[in-house]
Amino acid sequence: MSTQSPSAIDDVLAEHAGLEQQLSDPSLHDDPAAARRVGKRFAELAPVMATYTKLTAAREDLAAARELAADDPAFAEEIPALEAAVAEHDAVLTDLLAPRDAHDGDDVVLEIKSGAGGEESALFAADLARMYLKYCERHGWKAQILGVTESDLGGYKEATLSIKSKEAVRDGVWSRLKFEGGVHRVQRVPVTESQGRIHTSAAGVLIYPEPEELEEVVIDESDLRIDVYRSSGKGGQGVNTTDSAVRITHLPTGIVVTCQNERSQLQNKARAMQVLAARLQSAAEEAADAVAAEGRAAQIRTVDRSERIRTYNFPENRIADHRIGYKANNLDAVLNGDMDGLLDALVAADRQARLEAQ
Repeated sequence: MSTQSPSAIDDVLAEHAGLEQQLSDPSLHDDPAAARRVGKRFAELAPVMATYTKLTAAREDLAAARELAADDPAFAEEIPALEAAVAEHDAVLTDLLAPRDAHDGDDVVLEIKSGAGGEESALFAADLARMYLKYCERHGWKAQILGVTESDLGGYKEATLSIKSKEAVRDGVWSRLKFEGGVHRVQRVPVTESQGRIHTSAAGVLIYPEPEELEEVVIDESDLRIDVYRSSGKGGQGVNTTDSAVRITHLPTGIVVTCQNERSQLQNKARAMQVLAARLQSAAEEAADAVAAEGRAAQIRTVDRSERIRTYNFPENRIADHRIGYKANNLDAVLNGDMDGLLDALVAADRQARLEAQ
């Protein structure tokens, strides 16, 4: 028996048909932003439609086999396999129709900040940045370092990354990385430690969705302080030759955004404004929607060791996510970008919580 609401799939079928009709209308493509928006939603519904088609075909085959088995017992042998196929497709469709985060198809902006632990924390922040960059490589995502402030030993006091999918998908970057917001704790012997003692330090991660089409965010220019300075750290050839880096401070909220990766001051300012708009939109959603606020409760307030969401234990090669009780002794692989086992566990826990909340 189907476990989805008939109205839920009916709504999807109607929406898909409407989107298909819009995409076939040449006038839609006169507005590139609208065309991208419709195309993205159409792509998001593709897995639902594909599974529904498989389920419908399996149900028809099962009905035919049962009818034929009434006259020829040989057809009865096919029934168990067809019943299993119907049950499998039905379960997948139920999962696809479950309540989901509206931002799951979005790209993200990710910030990493060093915290308790001084120079060792900055080195760990750089390790986290490399981990995310390697994970992006594995998934074919486009990752761009927008800005970095380096420490004396080459660590990151702070770093801002932009991570984008190469194409519109139902489950995009946010669906995988949204659980990374919070305090990450490291236990290891720092390179600055001469006695071989294990130290504990922490770095904080902030992550927020960056939809392709941001809702209108009103930013009053008088609320901004814009500073320009000479780029440093990660960047392209010639990045240090001009005062092209831009730092924007949103005075009412204290949000600070920097961008130094682009070639010109104008490009850096435009990119920084996009990041600021994404952050303000995310903050507005959290303030207006209690559910969204709960869903992002793990985001850091202060980079303090007591607010950890995850511990990276180097001596035992162990990684532990304290929100779901996940533990694995493959820290070296995770830091090399092999994060799927950890993220799969977080996605599964989130999905189960959403199903239980229905």
